[in-house]
Amino acid sequence: MNIGFADWLALTQLYADYASAVDSGHWDLWPEFFTDTCVYRLQPRENHERGFPLATLAFTSKGMLKDRVYGIRETLFHDPYYQRHVVGTPVLRSVGDDGIRSEANYAVFRTKLSEPSTVFNVGRYLDGVVRTPAGLKFASRECIYDTEMIPNAIIYPI
Repeated sequence: MNIGFADWLALTQLYADYASAVDSGHWDLWPEFFTDTCVYRLQPRENHERGFPLATLAFTSKGMLKDRVYGIRETLFHDPYYQRHVVGTPVLRSVGDDGIRSEANYAVFRTKLSEPSTVFNVGRYLDGVVRTPAGLKFASRECIYDTEMIPNAIIYPI
């Protein structure tokens, strides 16, 4: 798989569209960024760098992502908040027949209705992206966050 300017632009748009979707609160959009047999992991940096498998969240299919959406909407009770992603430009790590390996830094800000905005989660995405008939999709997305300290729980996708 060679990547030209149009493909790089599509990859950059994938990152931007993902951030927009998870910030919009339209949760049904989130699983559609992934292939059916995908991996989505949210893991502290220390565990990732040491090769430890323990992750805060780990899903291994689009069906599991859809279950999480159901949980967000129907079963999880929490103080409502907004989140806003700021995502760096993706860096290509490799391009091959199996797809694109890329990464980007991210920062997620959280705003509760009656409080000032705060930095919620900061880290980097390690992504495996593949070409599908519907365009580029994530085959894997690892959200490696920099600190093990997270406030209460992570409800919404990072």
